[in-house]
Amino acid sequence: MARNLDVLLFLSLAVLWGLSFPAISVGLEYLPPLFFAAARYDIAAILLLVAAAVRVETWRPTARNDLAAVAGGGIFLIAGNGLLFLGQQTVPSGVAAILQGLIPIITALWAIPLLGERLSAIGAVGAAIGFFGVGLIVQPDPGNLLAGDTAARLLVVGQVCSVALGGVLIQRAGPTLEQLPLVGWSMFVGAFVLHAVSFATGESPSVDVIGPASLGVLLYLGVFATAIAFLIYFTILEEHGAFEAALIGYLVPVVATVAGVLLLDESLGVVTVVGFAVVAVGFVLLKRRAIADAAGVGPGVAGP
Repeated sequence: MARNLDVLLFLSLAVLWGLSFPAISVGLEYLPPLFFAAARYDIAAILLLVAAAVRVETWRPTARNDLAAVAGGGIFLIAGNGLLFLGQQTVPSGVAAILQGLIPIITALWAIPLLGERLSAIGAVGAAIGFFGVGLIVQPDPGNLLAGDTAARLLVVGQVCSVALGGVLIQRAGPTLEQLPLVGWSMFVGAFVLHAVSFATGESPSVDVIGPASLGVLLYLGVFATAIAFLIYFTILEEHGAFEAALIGYLVPVVATVAGVLLLDESLGVVTVVGFAVVAVGFVLLKRRAIADAAGVGPGVAGP
């Protein structure tokens, strides 16, 4: 029974996060990207902090390590997703989701200078293979890296790097605050940063763009794909650890791609699909010890 519940949670999270990518594409037809991202986290922050105030005895961060975790998570893990919203103005939702497969690789690389972890020769090869796969997905134009679609895909890569850095900074801070308020306050900080940047760049959503479609997308993203999805994610993280939680990144693109094709009439090139497979191979090489440990055939030493 417990195993069936775990599978249900895993699949539910994949669907919730996978559908968020086409939802973002739809919402961008009505709302400015940074304001859109900020509003998503406004909704989620309110829901999570209200729940934290009711369920958690100590729900306000006061210790230095908790404040550092909230700052790092808010600025990089949450606000960094504004780059995703900017990129998805032209990048298909399936491609944006596929690029998320790079997060475990970038996380392992950030952990070297910030957490003192080491990278073996095979791990370095895995990271290099992962970046080669990203090159296939982005398909940059060497003559003009700032060209429309190439620049947008690089923005999504920037989002991946920011999210990975945020996760490592939270781990480095070693917060003692419970996960529910930690995530809620991080989203509050991230939403504030996104609103500030949105205002500074002159975004000004008009009243006439607010309608059933834009409100529906905002509610889905804020309530289901963020507040509820993060609660599920941290349940998986607590029960099974970071490795199994990270594997969700390889199922989400499948859901996002299928949804994009069926709902938005998107298409993916063969090179993009091959690139995703190459990134997955790089991940396997980089995290081979964690995979062996999870499979019960390794020495129990997880790391790059």
